[in-house]
Order: sequence, then structure tokens, then C-alpha cells
Amino acid sequence: MLTTIKSRMRVYSAWMITLLTCSMFLSSVLAKGWVKYEGRKGPGKNKHIVFITGDEEYRSEEAMPMMGKILSLRHGFDCTVLFAMDDATGTIDPDNQTNIKGMHFIKDADLVVLFTRFRELPDDQMKYFVDHLEEGKPVIGLRTSTHAFSYTRNKASEYNHFHWQSKGWVGGFGQQVLGDTWVNHHGHHGQESTRGVIEGRHQSHPILTGVKDVWGPTDVYGVAHLPDDISVLVHGLTLNGMKSDSLPNYDKPLMPVAWVREHNGKHGKLNRIFCSTMGAATDLESAGLRRLLVNACYWGLGMEDLISADSSVAYVGEYHPTPFGFGKFVRGVKPESHALK
Repeated sequence: MLTTIKSRMRVYSAWMITLLTCSMFLSSVLAKGWVKYEGRKGPGKNKHIVFITGDEEYRSEEAMPMMGKILSLRHGFDCTVLFAMDDATGTIDPDNQTNIKGMHFIKDADLVVLFTRFRELPDDQMKYFVDHLEEGKPVIGLRTSTHAFSYTRNKASEYNHFHWQSKGWVGGFGQQVLGDTWVNHHGHHGQESTRGVIEGRHQSHPILTGVKDVWGPTDVYGVAHLPDDISVLVHGLTLNGMKSDSLPNYDKPLMPVAWVREHNGKHGKLNRIFCSTMGAATDLESAGLRRLLVNACYWGLGMEDLISADSSVAYVGEYHPTPFGFGKFVRGVKPESHALK
């Protein structure tokens, strides 16, 4: 009898250990908020790009994994994509403004691509991005990154000057680093789309190599504060409709939609900055816009001599982006859903 009891206790203990191990494994999976793509052959070998996503409207959580796959498989870069997360379910939640897992990967990043809107990250997460910036490393900002950060909860944060409406550091990160903060919808949102017009004075810029056609269904953003050290590469012509062949609305003047600058980091090094107010998941169905972004990554990393007009910007697998709009993100998606099949 005693032997039977001991035997049962050993079995019970083994089951408890197994259940505990499974529980710990499950917790680690739920806590994970990123996807990684290992670079294949290509000029970008041994260079690491980190994409930070988190916006409620333009589906950065779909667009950036797609770009990460292109840059890794077609160009050789190691790419890590971070997401705003719901930790309780382990699913991507663009509406969560205060939690982006995996920010520590920025420590080893050669380039950061930022596509966020009104984020207020805990200081221990935000520090990795600020350190990258202050070290003079390159940054690319897309669409809502002109208003990437909003400090309305923790106003005592040491990073509250990054707030898009900052009065002390006027316009916050968007205006001071990228070149402008949020101004307005210049085009009629949801009714007028954007035709990219290349700036003739800078048509020989490496980022414009092979870029011939840029169109996106999102509207042109208003831009009002660009400093003198900006070089505008692409202007946005407002189209009076949501198709690529819609007629222009000539009552609305051109606005810059893509530009470059070199920004002083805290330690005297210059950040190479590229910003585009385009970049929604549906915008990036434009091969020209994808090429613009791929070229910007090369330029940001000082690899402009390796940009090729013939390089591939084709999708890796299928890409069917969700239309932009609040509350329209696909629920229940986990970061691993974006892994390469």
C-alpha cells in the first residue's frame, strides 16, 4: 500500500512539474511581442534594422512585417519588428499606447524605423530609443511618427519633451528631429488620395534611385515647420478621389511628403533622418513607395553606393492589407503570425 502511494505521489509530482514547465513556457510566449527575420544573402548582411510599430489607424502592424520580410530576404538585413501588445492574451493591440515589447533590441540596431502614433511608453522602454537617437544613429519616421509620442499620463517622465505638443522642445520629437509635428489633414481624409511628385532639384538623390511612381490612398498631411536643413525629395499632390488616376485638386498646393536631413545627436554625431508622411499599409501597395523606403534604409546606413534601381521590392508571400481607419485592426493576431512560413 505504501509503495502504491509513493508511486502515485511520484506520478503526481511529475505531472505538476510538467504543468509548471508548460505554464512558464506559455507565459514566455504570451510575453513575446516581436518577430525576427534573419537576413539572407545581400548587401545588408550583418546590419540590423528594428521596426517599432504602434498606431491605431494606418495598420503599421501589417505594413512593417511586410517591409521587414523584403529587407531581409531580398536585401540581406536582419530585421526585428516590435508591436504594441496586450500581454494578457499575447496578441497585437495597436490601441495600447503604453506597451511595446522588445525595445531592448534597439541596443543592437543599426537603424530604427518608427511608425507609431501618440505612444507613451514606460521610461525603461523609451530609454532604448532615446539612447539610439542620442548616439547619432539613423532613424526613419513614417506617417504618424510626426506625432509619435504623447505624454498625457506621466507628465513627470524625463522624456515628456518628446510630446508632439511640447512647448519647451517645440513640437517635440516630430518637429525637432523628423522635421515637423502633426499639423492637419491637408487632403480630405478618406476622400482624397496622394500622388507623389519627385522634386526635380533632388532627383539624383540616392533615395530616389529607380523611384518612378508613388501613389497612396491616404491623404496628404499638412506640413508647416520644416527647417532649412531639410531636403524635400517628394511632394504630395492631392487627388480629388481615391484612385491612382483621379484628377488633381489644384486648389490645394503641393506639400512635402518625403524628405531627408542630418540631425545633431547629443554626442555630436549626426543622425541621418528620413521622414515620409505616407506609409500606411495600403500606401505600401505602391512599389514606388516600397522602393523609396528600401532605398532610405540603405541611405540611412551610409550604404547609398549599394542602392540599385533593379533591386527587388516584390512582396515575400501574399500581402492583403487592411484598410486604414480606427477600430479596424484585425484582432487576435499574434506576432508569430507574421513569421516567415
